[in-house]
Amino acid sequence: MDIINKIGEMQARSEARRLAGEKIAFVPTMGFLHQGHMSLLKEGRNRGDDLILSIFVNPTQFAQGEDLDAYPKSIERDLGLAEKEGVDAVFLPDAAQMYGENYQTYVSLEKLPNYLCGISRPTHFRGVATVVTKLFNIVKPHVAIFGEKDFQQLAVIRQMVCDLNMDIDIIGGAIVREKDGLAMSSRNAYLSQVQRQSALCLFYSLQHARKLVKNGVNETEVIIQSTREIIESQPETCIDYLMMCDPVSLESKPMIQGPTLFALAVKVGNTRLIDNMILEP
Repeated sequence: MDIINKIGEMQARSEARRLAGEKIAFVPTMGFLHQGHMSLLKEGRNRGDDLILSIFVNPTQFAQGEDLDAYPKSIERDLGLAEKEGVDAVFLPDAAQMYGENYQTYVSLEKLPNYLCGISRPTHFRGVATVVTKLFNIVKPHVAIFGEKDFQQLAVIRQMVCDLNMDIDIIGGAIVREKDGLAMSSRNAYLSQVQRQSALCLFYSLQHARKLVKNGVNETEVIIQSTREIIESQPETCIDYLMMCDPVSLESKPMIQGPTLFALAVKVGNTRLIDNMILEP
């Protein structure tokens, strides 16, 4: 397994693989890998001849006061997991390389970042779109795999790739959950034992919403209010948003008349967690 720190070296390696006729599959991450990431790597292994993982905690997607400095890291462990999954190369750049002294260029979308997480994190998706564009230009993949837990991120990247005519297939990987239903996330490591139990309210809320829809309830405000009560009944929870929206445009929907995304963000203690589910009428 190649471990690459330099941008030029990564570009040269990928160009050589392309010239050799190999298909490059790419999984970008911020590290502290878990089974959700492993599922994306498995998908990438199935879709490409050359599997590349990147680990980079991207500073431009963190606002002031967020957890950039505290974000969990485990490089040696991550490299071991990557090797077990058959990763061919790991790209490990640093911020000084990715954003030089006179850095000025950012990628922004007009509409999709204005919903869900973008409301409370207004600069987040500019950072995401920028770093993913840079990584695509460095790694040169044919296919890239992102988790559906970050549903808005996946939507932003798909739109960006379409708008900018990038010749890359974007694949969404299903949410991977712990045995009790909690969506796997690197930030789960922040949770105390009490907070970990409270965090299950996200999954319980999604299940409750699905049951209501199955029983014929289709007014989104009724469902949101009912799930709000579940979350607020748990210790140390603070709701950022509960939203029912169109899974493509992310615009809110008053009624469930077709596939509808139920997305939520909840702070448990100081840890902000997200989850989602598509509800079918």
